[in-house]
Amino acid sequence: MTRAFLVIILVAFWALLVYAMYRGWRRRARNQGAILGDLPTCPEDLGPPVLPVTTGVYVGSTMAPNWQDRITVGDLGFRATAALSRHGRGILLERNGSEPMWIPDESIVEIRTDRRLAGKVMSRDGLLVIRWRPGGGPDPATEIDTGFRGDDKNIYPRWVATEQQLHGGSADKSGTTDQNREAGQ
Repeated sequence: MTRAFLVIILVAFWALLVYAMYRGWRRRARNQGAILGDLPTCPEDLGPPVLPVTTGVYVGSTMAPNWQDRITVGDLGFRATAALSRHGRGILLERNGSEPMWIPDESIVEIRTDRRLAGKVMSRDGLLVIRWRPGGGPDPATEIDTGFRGDDKNIYPRWVATEQQLHGGSADKSGTTDQNREAGQ
């Protein structure tokens, strides 16, 4: 009888912890939703393709510059296999089982490679990270880092170079250099 009672107590405690985690996730999504506002929707005309489709995994999105502050709004907090494509009007991230994510060209701050994002740590330059401003919230300067791990990591330099070409020789429109970013400046 005592053993059965202990098992019931442990199962109830475990269920309480799961419920508390769920409530925390929902509260975080509600708070982030107020900060981010409405995310951009995918337009009918994406513009001409600029880069070929790259397949891989959508790692997640975080509130920049904190690489661990995962965004939980809608389905942005869930990893998924994905296809990433660059068009004249922006970047389209099509995720399996989720709504497509559209990043308008004017919202892109930079495209870079990194080794960590959304709780995922990889080898050097293992992720392609797109920093962008959703622009739908109360603070238009709010930035998001969206991470993508490509099946072929050799395509990353082409993504970074294309962004530099499209935006006047600078992949980082905020004026921050790679050295300043690594030094935390």
